[in-house]
Amino acid sequence: MHATSELTSSKRVVLAARGIDKAYKRGPWPARRMLPVLADVNFSLRQGEVVGLVGENGSGKSTLMKILVGALAPDAGEVERAARLGYCPQTPQLYERLTCDEHFELFGHAYGIDSRREREARHSIYVALGFERYARVRVSQLSGGTVAKLNLGLALLADPDVLLLDEPYAGFDWDTYLRFWDLVAERRISGRSVLIISHFVADEERFDRILDLRDGRTVPR
Repeated sequence: MHATSELTSSKRVVLAARGIDKAYKRGPWPARRMLPVLADVNFSLRQGEVVGLVGENGSGKSTLMKILVGALAPDAGEVERAARLGYCPQTPQLYERLTCDEHFELFGHAYGIDSRREREARHSIYVALGFERYARVRVSQLSGGTVAKLNLGLALLADPDVLLLDEPYAGFDWDTYLRFWDLVAERRISGRSVLIISHFVADEERFDRILDLRDGRTVPR
């Protein structure tokens, strides 16, 4: 899936992080101290790119993702968003008493999608990820793998230009893992961008670029 540098550089930037710093207070009061997590993070994502951001647990990956989507404010730096974002968090934000269908309806309303378009998109997502038989099942009764599919499906619902995925395939079986990469490839072909944050990368050839998050900074691999 690697693109040539000339082709990649000709695409417009759809998401950029510049000089991002973030630190958290740690330790008991009054001896609390600031622990840096991100330090001058800089990177950009271009139209049609699939980029991996890899780091060990505790390296600040999820903190950076929350800053990118606007769920967390950085201590310094800025994020520029030039396209509509879809966000798949590492920990699903779901309602145990609602079914999969009801989640899609709720999120579709929040996205401002009309009912017909939402139903069509929902059906396509069910088929693509293979969990249509769970459409009327409550989240509390779903397996972890199906919850992961619903979590991803909700991020895909509005067909965003940029898809931000935090450990998206942690609960997938092999078949779903392959389906996931088929979806990513289709989005790339259509000019949409995908950023995948994970603690490991098994298939480097599926990415255009991979960045490592080390000591709070992004380093090209």
